[in-house]
Amino acid sequence: MTQRRIISIWFPRYAMERWRTARADTDDSLPLALASKGTRGTVIDAVNDAAREGGAKAGQKLTDARAICPDLIIEPSDTEGDADWLARLGLWTQRWSPWTAVDGTDGLLLDSTGVSHLFGGEPAMLGDIQRRFDDLGFTSRIAMAPTIGCAWALAHFGERDRMIASSDTLDTMLAPLPVASLRIDSDDVLLLRRLGLKTVGALADIPIVSLARRFREKEESRTNPLHRLEQARGRIEEVVEPLIPQTLYRAAKRVAEPVLYVAILKPILADLAEKLCRKLETAQRGLRRMRFEAFRVDGHIAVLAAETAAVVRTPDHICRLFAERLETLDAGFGFDAFALTALWHEAMPAHQKGLEDDEAEGLSPPHLIDRLSARIGARNVRRPIAYPSHIPERSVVWRPALEQNPPISTLGPERKRPIRLFDHPEPITVIYATPEGPPKRFRWRRKLHDVVKVEGPERIAPEWWRERSTVRLRDYYQIEDEEGRRYWIYRNGLTDDGRGGSPDWFLHGLFA
Repeated sequence: MTQRRIISIWFPRYAMERWRTARADTDDSLPLALASKGTRGTVIDAVNDAAREGGAKAGQKLTDARAICPDLIIEPSDTEGDADWLARLGLWTQRWSPWTAVDGTDGLLLDSTGVSHLFGGEPAMLGDIQRRFDDLGFTSRIAMAPTIGCAWALAHFGERDRMIASSDTLDTMLAPLPVASLRIDSDDVLLLRRLGLKTVGALADIPIVSLARRFREKEESRTNPLHRLEQARGRIEEVVEPLIPQTLYRAAKRVAEPVLYVAILKPILADLAEKLCRKLETAQRGLRRMRFEAFRVDGHIAVLAAETAAVVRTPDHICRLFAERLETLDAGFGFDAFALTALWHEAMPAHQKGLEDDEAEGLSPPHLIDRLSARIGARNVRRPIAYPSHIPERSVVWRPALEQNPPISTLGPERKRPIRLFDHPEPITVIYATPEGPPKRFRWRRKLHDVVKVEGPERIAPEWWRERSTVRLRDYYQIEDEEGRRYWIYRNGLTDDGRGGSPDWFLHGLFA
């Protein structure tokens, strides 16, 4: 069984370095601090090197920091912007692993189980991660371990910027670290130090039964030092929610040199589509929604998404859905990693090819819908969908062809309906024998039609829950004229129904 490998990435100066990347004209020689208002007044959130040398530090009150460093420049913290950018960095790190998560306000977690060999091994992979974050302007400390707790502890309190622990060395590498590396409250850290338990190793040497009574009031695992210790040592499983809730079928590719020209993206996309379709075919799944991601060297991710009207597993068709939109991508300083992900997939059994199962010529309707939607926009390609209503013009609504619509049960027994139903019934002039009888002759669009056959009436009452009380009932007739043409007409209202004058007649549809 493959050993689990977790990567913890910590940015010890994240807030300040993100602030600097957004403002290239910052003078680093001046003492600068980012501050926000809290329950204890204005508090320092981050400082640069000049402010740190002047005595200011994170967590300090603004008044205290100003007393120590009078020249301190204060800028407001952007906590929402920091969180948003950290989440974007988490998505950007999917170039190394499809499972990524945000860790607090200044860190990321990656599950690299079984993927490090794609990057030349674990040391090379960590080196590549740190080098790319250096290029983005972020100082990072990175650790890889079998557990989240151990990786976090080594990244925050390890002796080097890059550390790797295996299941055999986990306890040895945790032992010299301070108890604060177990991600516990400061009050518990102080209590353990007073008890003489200053390192993880010292805490691990104490029988758990002896300390369980001391921390029995800490029911939450996030605040219980013993629970955190067992998580770090891998004896209790720890679950973290990733940025993407579930691991999806995905194909990824890296290139040696950044791609600056969009024309080169087409063969890359074709290769990704081929790989993804092979994975889907093995699992007997088909695509309904997919996403193409191009990772730029400066941290930006260019994204294109596509949907299909039916499940597909054809690389050529997938490439056509993205081909015309590749020109819209901004390469910037170049793309160096790519991914094609199945966001929505459904069961699609293996399909027999050849012999008696010959391929049909032409373009299938689902593929035509997909290509039209990709070219002119998904909202501009629509199809009729059944809607639960007795009123004919309301029984069908138009929805985007790619939209998944639940099946609608019919209301009552099946009724014969015309092949063409007008959006708006057209008024006609009718001659009849009796006011409430079928028509004998009618005029529509300036032409007179003699009725030779009549079927009906079919009465449709108003929908009282959405109509006004003045709306009249309808009596529908299927009629045929002397030339064999068949129509669907209705009388709107009855004589003396108290909802208007004489009934009106309308033509609503045409039969074959």
